[in-house]
Amino acid sequence: MKNDTAIVLNNPRTVNAWAFFDWANSAFALVITAAIFPAYFAAVTDDIVTVLGRTMSSSSLYAYAVSASYLVIALVSPLLSGIADFGGRRMFFLRFFTVMGALGCLSLFLFRGMPSLAIGVVGFIVAMIGFAGGLVFYNSYLPQIVTEDRYDRVSARGFSFGYIGSVLLLLVNLWMIGNSDKLGFANEGVATRLAFVMVGLWWIGFAQIPFRRLPADPKNRPRQQLITKGFAELVKVARIVGQSKNILRFLGAFFCYSAGVQTVLFLAATFAEKELKFETVQLIIIVLILQLVAVGGAYLFAKVSEWRGNKFSLLVMLVIWIGICFAANQVYTQTQFYILAGAVGLVMGGIQSLSRSTYSKLIPADTKDTASFFSFYDVLEKVAIVIGTFSFGFIEQITGSMRSSVLVLGVFFVLGFVILAGTRIRHAGGGADGA
Repeated sequence: MKNDTAIVLNNPRTVNAWAFFDWANSAFALVITAAIFPAYFAAVTDDIVTVLGRTMSSSSLYAYAVSASYLVIALVSPLLSGIADFGGRRMFFLRFFTVMGALGCLSLFLFRGMPSLAIGVVGFIVAMIGFAGGLVFYNSYLPQIVTEDRYDRVSARGFSFGYIGSVLLLLVNLWMIGNSDKLGFANEGVATRLAFVMVGLWWIGFAQIPFRRLPADPKNRPRQQLITKGFAELVKVARIVGQSKNILRFLGAFFCYSAGVQTVLFLAATFAEKELKFETVQLIIIVLILQLVAVGGAYLFAKVSEWRGNKFSLLVMLVIWIGICFAANQVYTQTQFYILAGAVGLVMGGIQSLSRSTYSKLIPADTKDTASFFSFYDVLEKVAIVIGTFSFGFIEQITGSMRSSVLVLGVFFVLGFVILAGTRIRHAGGGADGA
């Protein structure tokens, strides 16, 4: 369906506003899901908990909360994307999920331990759904606001804004928690819970910039039978995707290597703690290394893609990822792991940024309603997380070693390389990477 709203492409004001959404929501990804909340959750809950009549470890409950969040998004985001495309509701859903996520973060202030376990779990799930749900509609703006020749650089800018903004807030949070007594807090727990509030306020606050500057939803789109029409829009896009060998190949490659990338990001700290006996402060340093190096990686591989194309750049990164997996199997000192973390950060930023921009280039030219296309991309990434983390845990369980699990992750990257090698990706000038 044709977009009714005239959009000025390559407007610096619009591009920076779009990137600021990454600045806003990445604080959740770093502070809540990676750096502070997991440790807080483990500290204030019993080792064994009973939920809905079932007894499980607190770490299992946390993992199930993550899985539940991704499952909800995987089920509903395709339909919502179809509704957004047909009814012109992209900004509506971006706002909706942002408010949901921020409110989920704010509610975590009330999570003080076992008596309020339900608040902690539900608040975390709500925030996760808000974060993951908003990304679908945020990503779909990229081909709407810039010309194809700028996809790579603008995508890199978004990820860079996110990495920098989230690190700044994390440093403030860590300083606040570390100086809780000097700042007049009753204990570190209160300061930690205030950090969750700060994430929610940071998220909803900075999101006002893209809300005001990104293209508004058109007012003359139909509002009747949105669910039915949204489903029809999704089916139409699914048919287009199914008929395009290059889109299918790229999504297949993306699924495989995302299972590896996302599992590494989720479990790198666990590997460092269990295999190399890293302390909490050292784990935070690793997180910071990953985030900061990823900024340079995003821009570096955007430049490589301008030089040799997206396909070449992605294949180079996959070779590095394969090397990382084999190297991790032989890492036995903390110094070695710090070096490895730097390598992970370099390709982490690059592969996430270029995957988004590459997929944008594979969407049929002149497509105005892109949310449905990105829902397939988003769902595959969520399912890849489930497959990757399950595989990692299963291999560790049967072998008794996380090092064996890391080697298995290398298989995902090898499969991604093989599939991507047969994919043709067009350049902005009309050419394509060879199959």
